[in-house]
Amino acid sequence: MADVETGYHYQLMRRAIDLIDGENGGDLTLDQIAGEMRMSPAHFQRIFSRWAGVSPKRYQQWLKLDHAKALLADRHTTLETADRVGLSGSGRLHDMFVRWEAMSPGDYAQGGEGLEIFWGWFESPFGPALIMGTERGICGIGFAAETGAEETMHDLVGRWPKARFTEDVTFLRPQAEAAFPSSGPATAKLFLIGAPFQIKVWEALLHVPTGHVTTYSDIARVIDRPKAVRAVGTAVGRNPISWLIPCHRALRKSGGLGGYHWGLPVKRTMLAWEAAETA
Repeated sequence: MADVETGYHYQLMRRAIDLIDGENGGDLTLDQIAGEMRMSPAHFQRIFSRWAGVSPKRYQQWLKLDHAKALLADRHTTLETADRVGLSGSGRLHDMFVRWEAMSPGDYAQGGEGLEIFWGWFESPFGPALIMGTERGICGIGFAAETGAEETMHDLVGRWPKARFTEDVTFLRPQAEAAFPSSGPATAKLFLIGAPFQIKVWEALLHVPTGHVTTYSDIARVIDRPKAVRAVGTAVGRNPISWLIPCHRALRKSGGLGGYHWGLPVKRTMLAWEAAETA
């Protein structure tokens, strides 16, 4: 799992993204960016490269305003042609070794009644992460860097109003380490709690490879609901397991980022991280 410095590193990336996305930001030199970060060029480059795995110059190209459109043009995954093997939850999904099962519609309708959900805060590459899980796997991941800890907690707890919530960092630590491993792919087990339509949408998202993107209309077609683009967008936004179910890889057909439940800066950072990792 990411070490205790990762929250600081996310904030550094967040500031760098804001700077680069500003007017003429794409033309800034390493010295100029480091100066704005109040760091020496060597120190900034060392931390930046450690976080992203590539140099600031290489990473910078993924943080320009046209990043989403470039991804859509060059790395657009058409889900109709995706390998449908493994939709039952077994097998390798979007190059992450993730296994999942879903709550039955009847159980979901009860609002989590009789379910014990453990929660705890962990550091991630994208700032503080609130992880929630049961004996059957992770059921929620929220990010607080933009929304704040209180709002993030309130949001996830509100998804399952009748569940019993227990803070237990020790219980969740193995799941957190699986979600944010220090190296290699994630190996997390997920427990999807949602309506049947939502789960179909989240299922489709699991087939979008790292470093690639899809569109809401593609998802609508692959779940055989081509006219339900707006409903797909809503379901994407209601995904409770951010990052592992990669709703950040869903864009508008125009190439716009669309929304992101935990803040657009987090979405842009995730996309840039993945693009740099797979460049």
